[in-house]
Order: sequence, then C-alpha cells, then structure tokens
Amino acid sequence: MDIVLRATVMFVFLFVLLRMMGKRELGQMTPFELVMLVVLGDLIQQGITHNDFSLTGAALAISTFAFWATVLGWVSYRWPRAERLIEGEPRVLIRDGALIEANMKRDRLTRREVESEMRLAGIASVGEVAWAILEPEGRISFIRRDDDAGSDTQPADAPRPA
Repeated sequence: MDIVLRATVMFVFLFVLLRMMGKRELGQMTPFELVMLVVLGDLIQQGITHNDFSLTGAALAISTFAFWATVLGWVSYRWPRAERLIEGEPRVLIRDGALIEANMKRDRLTRREVESEMRLAGIASVGEVAWAILEPEGRISFIRRDDDAGSDTQPADAPRPA
C-alpha cells in the first residue's frame, strides 16, 4: 500500500509540475531536456518504490500511474470544465495578422518562435495568418487569411463575380 500512496503523491506532483511548465516547453524539448526527463523518471521510480526492486513493486507503481492517468482522462471526457483545468485551453496568438502579445507573454513565447513555426507550416509572414492558436499539447495551429473574404459563405446557387 505504501507504493500506491507514494505513486499517487508523485503523480500529483508531476501533474502540477508539468502544468506549471507551460505548453510550449513541452512542445519543443531540446535533447538535454529529454535526457533530464529520463533521469527524472529514474529518480521518481526510486522515490516511489523506496528501493523495492521487486516486480510487484514496479507493477504497483506503474499501475497506479496508469490508474490516475485513466481517471484524469475519464474526468476530462465527462466534464468539460474539468477538461479545461486538466488539459488547458487553446490560446489565440495571432488574430487577423496581428500578434496578441499578452497571450504570447502568458505562455512565454517570443515572436521568433512563432515565426519559426509559421515557416514550418509554409507561411512567410504574420500578415498571411488569420488565426494562430496554441493548442493545449503545445503545437501551434495556423489558419491562413482568405483574400476572397466571404466568397465561401455564399450559397452554391448564388452568382459568382467574374
């Protein structure tokens, strides 16, 4: 029972720590940060199992983490308010070609990072973006501006301008 309690405490600690780190930090890890996470995993295992090297101890720790991850997933699915708290909300970074500095500051994003992601998406300038949205998992979604604004909203049988 001690391992289950320790695993639960460590799960909550990691959950809070990862939420505090922010979306972008998790979305773009450097090789050093990846190695640090692997080392962190080993340190967590030692703290949870308390030098219990048995197969039962490891299975209990892993099962506890899986249980709480499943519970959080189910709670997120069942209650939308909880989903926003557990997984976070998408945040608009660019609206109609203009950067929203307050939202970028909240997620510790620089203009250079957003522009880099734009280039990866095949977008040359901020002016080409109708919406840029930082998704809860750390990706940035881009929606291009439509120069023919309104042309897609006309009914199919409406006459089109020449």
